[in-house]
Amino acid sequence: MLNIFVDADGCPVVNETIKIATQFKLPCTLICDTAHEMHREGADTIIVSKGADAVDFVLVNKVQKDDIVVTQDYGLAAMVLAKQGHPIDQNGRRYTNDNIDQLLYARHNAQKIRMAGGRLKGPKKRSKESNDLFITKLRELCNSLLSSTD
Repeated sequence: MLNIFVDADGCPVVNETIKIATQFKLPCTLICDTAHEMHREGADTIIVSKGADAVDFVLVNKVQKDDIVVTQDYGLAAMVLAKQGHPIDQNGRRYTNDNIDQLLYARHNAQKIRMAGGRLKGPKKRSKESNDLFITKLRELCNSLLSSTD
């Protein structure tokens, strides 16, 4: 069965994801650490110890082929792709084998700039349009995956 997992630490679209999972009758699991503990109706929650990448490792060990993972983390997205899952970010962008290397490289370069004392622009303020685009793209992904398993 297809599952939706949410890397819930700091995820701005938890409620939207649960709503869509419910509409498609898909199990939804939130995975968060003890510093970001949350419980929502319509989703199971797994709480892990606080630590670097603790949520990522639990999530990637649970994900199966064709599961959907909502995450902003490029490293986690790469691991999900390796397991033939379908990572999508909070803005509806799908991570794919065609774009993940470029995203990881950009993250690496940004980290080098910050470590050298440089500054980079932060993300734009979240908008209703961003949420609407995420909802549209997640619905499209669910439809696509469910129709391919029929």
